[in-house]
Amino acid sequence: MQKTPIPTKIRILLVDDHMVIRMGLMTAVGDTSDMEIVADVESGHEALEAYRRIRPDVVVLDLRMPGMDGIETIRALRDENPGARILVFSNYAKGEEVYQAMKAGASGFVVKEMALDRLLEAIRKIHGGAQYVPPEVAARVGERLLAQLSPREIDVLKQLAKGCSNKEIASLLGVVEGTVKIHVANILSKLGVSDRTQAVVAAVKRGIVHLD
Repeated sequence: MQKTPIPTKIRILLVDDHMVIRMGLMTAVGDTSDMEIVADVESGHEALEAYRRIRPDVVVLDLRMPGMDGIETIRALRDENPGARILVFSNYAKGEEVYQAMKAGASGFVVKEMALDRLLEAIRKIHGGAQYVPPEVAARVGERLLAQLSPREIDVLKQLAKGCSNKEIASLLGVVEGTVKIHVANILSKLGVSDRTQAVVAAVKRGIVHLD
């Protein structure tokens, strides 16, 4: 008789300089059947060492830590491990901080005042390869991202959202196709995505464009 394989749990590295937060999250995660905290540390430097040692599936970290802050930690983790999946779990979610975290390579952003279910949902989504930015957090970064895109890039992005090809966009905007390709490349770079579909999804989530 073939044995049913035991599902693999999502292995989490928790990074927060507050012991009470770490203890609370360990209790919450301990009550789930599909995830476990395999290490908890209180600084960015310890996070790098722990990641090298245990190779977790998801990193959950605070932004404001003494010494190496969360943004620096995200950059360092992603530099060493481009595939690292990182979820920010912070008390602070100003547009600039969310923007910088996502630009540095975070896969998601959850605010500590949210229900724990949202955090657990975010961990599962990020583990599955998706991004997780709740609408109320995305709204704060929409204006910040909007400021990064030129008016012409926003025009191109809106046409991408309608499913237009580069050739069609060039015709609509009265420019050559090569210029549209440059705009698309800039949009992908600024939004931190790898293709047109992801650009549209990111733009819609963050309130830059709206689908009819």
